[in-house]
Amino acid sequence: MELPKAFTQYTQNILGEEEFNALLKALEEPSPTSIRTNPLKPCNKIPQGTEKVPWCSSGYYLAERPSFTLDPLFHAGCYYVQEAASMFLAQVVKHYVDAPVVALDLCAAPGGKSTLLADSLPEGSLLVANEVMRQRSQVLAENLTKWGNTHVVVTNNEAIDFQSLENFFDVILTDVPCSGEGMFRKDQGAIDDWSTANVDLCWQRQRSILADIWPCLKPGGLLVYSTCTYNTLENEENVVWIAQELGADVLSVPIEKEWNITSSLYKAELPVYRFLPSRTKSEGLFMCALRKHGEGEDVEIPKRKTKKDKNKKQNAVQPVPRECKEWLLQAQDYIYTWLHDVALAFPVAYQQQYQQLVSTLKLLHAGIELGSVKGRDFIPHHALAISPQRRTDSFPIVELEYDQAIDYLRREAIVLPTTAPRGYVVVTYQNIPLGWVKNLGQRANNLYPNEWRIRIKV
Repeated sequence: MELPKAFTQYTQNILGEEEFNALLKALEEPSPTSIRTNPLKPCNKIPQGTEKVPWCSSGYYLAERPSFTLDPLFHAGCYYVQEAASMFLAQVVKHYVDAPVVALDLCAAPGGKSTLLADSLPEGSLLVANEVMRQRSQVLAENLTKWGNTHVVVTNNEAIDFQSLENFFDVILTDVPCSGEGMFRKDQGAIDDWSTANVDLCWQRQRSILADIWPCLKPGGLLVYSTCTYNTLENEENVVWIAQELGADVLSVPIEKEWNITSSLYKAELPVYRFLPSRTKSEGLFMCALRKHGEGEDVEIPKRKTKKDKNKKQNAVQPVPRECKEWLLQAQDYIYTWLHDVALAFPVAYQQQYQQLVSTLKLLHAGIELGSVKGRDFIPHHALAISPQRRTDSFPIVELEYDQAIDYLRREAIVLPTTAPRGYVVVTYQNIPLGWVKNLGQRANNLYPNEWRIRIKV
């Protein structure tokens, strides 16, 4: 592996010659493959390995990398393919968050850390997962829909767009865009794009993002700062800047010695957590937890009046069909409303927060999408079919064999048994829902989302 000379010189200086040579050797080895299982969709036949990721109870290393694209359970959201070091977020959150909170994953796509946050936060928490890039935000919404947590909102905004939500969040994760040095082993493009100028651009942009989002974190709130790079400019020096300029205490996280996590390379007293491929079975990652100065308190934020809100008052909004409530478990726990012409169920406990979010930000996904009206028909949404909160007796179910499941996920025609009832049917694989078909008798219309379909051939 040929690395940029400036990177080599700088990294050797901060690591020392022996550790840097060990890093070079590790970068020549294959990347480990790891997955994290979904507690909402337990399944015994996912590709688990025998070795656990030590800092995450649902993480597993695989002995080899299978074809995830051709595994229906992957598309159904039974597990997420995630780099092992990034799973350390679970250790941070579970140590410092012990009651329901409102959390933000600011730079969330493609969704690995967001799905982990959804699992790690105390039950009843609300997660807002945001991505500024439009195309990546769609991938984020897809992955969180598949994961199935109902207390989730997906937004497509810049950090500064959140500023009217002052003191809104108890927890903010900032896995900020970085120079990507920790991904050199997996991504040749990260090597090709690296330069000292880009490093300088990154640490300045990171501070700008942090300054923009800082007012949204409650006093006493938790900020988790993370990058996938090695240099101290984007890591420890930014942590010092946050603590001194924005006002925060740097927090320690309990770890085990055998995890081989590396400490600060800038100031020895800083409790930060570095993952080096030469020491841990992972790619490169940096993570740190900080507590914002001030006492934690609940702040009621007045809803901002906008032109959009005025238009809503002028146009009568049709009620969500009554039968939707019959499709969900604990139906009384949700409010039923509309977002972009899609009916959805959203946790009633966070009704006020939802109104604040929808009047301020660009929402792509929220709660459980139930369906939309087309002419006189109500078309059920894909999210409803795969939601763990859908009542299993609300629609007919047909189990598919493997080849049928792959055909379905390719959005090809499938044939249902002659005994299958007509209308909307949920198809499953190993008893895990994959989505809808509309059975017409002689044929069944495949309703799997076109943009999600499998495109590769066996």
